[in-house]
Amino acid sequence: MDGTHPIWHSTPMHDALARHDVGAVVRLARRAADVTLADLGQAVGYTAASLSRMERGKQPMRDVVLLQRIAEVLEIPPHLLGLAPRHEQQPPAAAARPLGATRVVLEPMGEEGEDPVRRRNLLASVAGAVTSAVFGPSPTGSARTLGPPSLAGLEDLLLYRRQPIVRGPDPTPTTVGAAVEEARRDFSACRYETLARALPGRIALAQALGTDGHTERAATAVAELYNTATRLCIKLGEDGLAAVTADRALTAAFNGADALTVAEAHRMVSSAWRRQGHYARATDVAVTAAQHLATDRTSDETERLSVQGNLYATAAYTAAKQGDRHTAHQLIAEAHATAARLGHDELARGSVFGPSQVLLHQISISHLLGDAGQAIEHARHVNVAALPTTERQARYWIDVARAFDQWGKPERCYRALLAAEHAAPQEVRRSSVRTMTANLMRHDHILPGVRSFAARVGALT
Repeated sequence: MDGTHPIWHSTPMHDALARHDVGAVVRLARRAADVTLADLGQAVGYTAASLSRMERGKQPMRDVVLLQRIAEVLEIPPHLLGLAPRHEQQPPAAAARPLGATRVVLEPMGEEGEDPVRRRNLLASVAGAVTSAVFGPSPTGSARTLGPPSLAGLEDLLLYRRQPIVRGPDPTPTTVGAAVEEARRDFSACRYETLARALPGRIALAQALGTDGHTERAATAVAELYNTATRLCIKLGEDGLAAVTADRALTAAFNGADALTVAEAHRMVSSAWRRQGHYARATDVAVTAAQHLATDRTSDETERLSVQGNLYATAAYTAAKQGDRHTAHQLIAEAHATAARLGHDELARGSVFGPSQVLLHQISISHLLGDAGQAIEHARHVNVAALPTTERQARYWIDVARAFDQWGKPERCYRALLAAEHAAPQEVRRSSVRTMTANLMRHDHILPGVRSFAARVGALT
């Protein structure tokens, strides 16, 4: 359907474009091209029912890859769907795929009435595609199992004060600032092995800056690096080390760091307390830090709102972990109000906060409170492609998997875990994923490739 087709000059199309109604644009173009919902769904990897809901505005149509695929199939000019022109689009790896290709990331929230044979075939295809795309061919033909990153260097620094030999730049504000940013990027990209190896040297570099007279900058850098170390330890299930790194972060912050770094260190202390099962204390630490930060006028307002919102969201999650539904809902409402003031997702001090992050926490909170259906409803409103970091995208898929596991939907749980693996292979090597995967093994007769996936994440050992 080329640009001369009368549909582009019709009144309904003009009205749909004026309303920015992407679903209506797609519906009009599809009908003009004489393409059924079933045919379009087969071409783009979605069910006809899901596409119908999107066209009618009942479900958001935000997936960039889906929009690119629809634009290609129906020959819709990309800018009419809110996409960049073709010459400005993403590299081929993220661009639309030719007809007949398998979408690597499946939509796990399809229709109940999907054909079971089609679902099994689709799962088999996606399992093979993900394995090949992420790990490449195995020379032995067997599944490749990867162990967790080693924290031996960090443990030596924390427990025995064994300073690593720093080979590299001299400790200056510029080099230390670069080390802090690189640590944040490693975490955001789920490069946990790289981060674990590099953290001891980066912390030593930041500590050396303090001996050169840059006391406040060194305090801030050391605290921020220990905050990142705490996040890493929590990811890897090293709760004992997380408690130590959180304490080191707060101690360093109190030695001259700015208010935002102190607040973020308190959030890490709160997370460490939660991991130890001290829920009431953990909630109080985060809420108190958020309230103190509200009175701070020395920090940039955008960064302050981002850090403050994360504190409320963390406290809400902790309250839900304790089973305190009322407090969890009150605190996530505070986080939501803060996100509304912020208006967008903001990456500050190595952590992301904004409207989408509130949604991610609502998924987790609903799951913790036993509301799997509500968790999935929140998940439907997340634009995964727009999440600002790989870590957030992978975290989203794992939380979706947890909700489906709780709901008793193993196929959709498995789809979500495959999507998480595709986003960040190192993220699925966590204990919570291994536990879910072990449960999925009971359904291996309907989940092609699940044994290979279990081997990759270490659920067979």
